[in-house]
Amino acid sequence: MNDSSDSDDTAVPLSEDTLSLRVVEDIGDLNAGRWDVLAATHETLSSNPFVRHAFLRTLEEAGCVGGRTGWLPQHLVLENERGDLLGVAPAYLKGHSQGEYVFDHGWADAFERAGGRYYPKLQLSVPFTPVTGPRFLVGSGPSADAVRLAMAEATKAYVAQTKISSAHATFLEPGDLAALEDDDFLHRTDQQFHFINRGYATYDDFLESLASRKRKGLRKERREALANDITIDRLTGAGLTDEAWDAFFGFYMDTGSRKWGRPYLNRRFFSLLGERMPEAIVLVMARRNGRYIAGALNLVGAGRIFGRYWGCSEDHPFLHFEVCYHQAIDYAIEHGLAVVEAGAQGEHKLARGYEPVTTHSAHFIAHPGLRRAIEDYLDHERREVERTQELLADHTPFRRGERQGEVEEN
Repeated sequence: MNDSSDSDDTAVPLSEDTLSLRVVEDIGDLNAGRWDVLAATHETLSSNPFVRHAFLRTLEEAGCVGGRTGWLPQHLVLENERGDLLGVAPAYLKGHSQGEYVFDHGWADAFERAGGRYYPKLQLSVPFTPVTGPRFLVGSGPSADAVRLAMAEATKAYVAQTKISSAHATFLEPGDLAALEDDDFLHRTDQQFHFINRGYATYDDFLESLASRKRKGLRKERREALANDITIDRLTGAGLTDEAWDAFFGFYMDTGSRKWGRPYLNRRFFSLLGERMPEAIVLVMARRNGRYIAGALNLVGAGRIFGRYWGCSEDHPFLHFEVCYHQAIDYAIEHGLAVVEAGAQGEHKLARGYEPVTTHSAHFIAHPGLRRAIEDYLDHERREVERTQELLADHTPFRRGERQGEVEEN
């Protein structure tokens, strides 16, 4: 199978006689209500906006995935012999390794230099979104763990039937990771930086948990960011106007063009998202002299706000930190949210109260030789990630006694 495949609703038999896997290339063919019910696990409290049917359908309908993008939708649908829907997984046949944020370019290069064919591969993820969430959408009933295991086996069955090189599930929650590890997927770790709200009543309350020098530095940083008569608007719901989206899209295109050459999302995507999920969007926009000059897109779920994209048309000291990081902390504290997830990478977030956390992925490699090489590499990489996490945890801006591990133990 390759990226030009035009097959639809392909049946993949499993070892259990009563279960089968269908592959659906258009998420619009799947019932949105049923999909979202399966996405509503105890772990996410139906909160992860990126696995909602509306978000994934918007990516497809806007043309950000499918076609010639190298992201061919191959959503996995697990059913029993009566046709009851047991589980689904957002999945894509990939012709490259872009837009994933878990980097395997080196694996691909090594395998292809040795005469193998790494692409296409199967990616269980939300495109362009380095956010932990459910990958096997199985609901929260008593059979959820068993269905996860069946979905893991189904993923391997897809690899075997299509004769592709591998399957990769990224930014995993614990239940999905456990099921995949039990089915011979290799475990990979990485790190992000999240703000943890420890019941702060105000931003100043949070600042009081920091060392004095760090506290003074952040206060000065926020003052300087809003110098030159810059004001901040937070837009959601009906406030998501065409004017705001037009401005933000210009910022997004500028940042994307400088960072990775070709931005992944188009203007239509943002309009459709604003129409379909307005209550989940917080668009933070900076205004000066009557016009928008910078902005950051956030999505909200129960207990969390997720920072995604940023851009600007004017450069001002510390404005990036204000719009992306400080405003997200303000919003989380004001709305009683437990966590701010600020996207991939970025050790500069540490000084602003974001703390290192571990992210997880799982990888099934069909070729025995490639699997052995990657397994050895991942053993070393996990140890290095753990050492880095420990080092970074000792350099947070919190006062002694306020650091993450000490607070969690109390």
